[in-house]
Amino acid sequence: MTAPLALRFERRSTKGAHNDLQLRIGTYRHRCDSYYLAIDESPTALRHLGASLAHLLDQWIEQVDELRGAGGVAYLPYDFSDQCTAWLRVSSADGRTADIQAGWSLVEAWGIEPSNYRATAPEITDFDPIHDAQIECSMSDLLRCLAANRNVLAATGP
Repeated sequence: MTAPLALRFERRSTKGAHNDLQLRIGTYRHRCDSYYLAIDESPTALRHLGASLAHLLDQWIEQVDELRGAGGVAYLPYDFSDQCTAWLRVSSADGRTADIQAGWSLVEAWGIEPSNYRATAPEITDFDPIHDAQIECSMSDLLRCLAANRNVLAATGP
């Protein structure tokens, strides 16, 4: 049995809006807001925060799953801010192992639909890594971790 992966995206408050989410990757912690998920007006947006967060992780899982076997790079957003966004960059040279690095982009959140962020992900060409916010693991462990994290977020309710 493998040790739990040091990656978790969690809801810190059920009140929503500001400073209510936290990303943990390794020893790094980052607080962020659910605000842009709450105001997402796209046709794929969900009206409850727990469901919106679960849908965000569903998209993460889809992207990571596409890296299995072939490898490549995927960008997974976790912080939507007015002037920038924060992303996890998942890189895999062989499709079996993953390097996960947190970082920033100057792509502004107001131009992204969190419920369909994959349309914007290719615009992340200015990824700026955060020092000490990185882990390595197998793709299988990462997918299991994301699926479990998704289920926890879905259970948090509105």
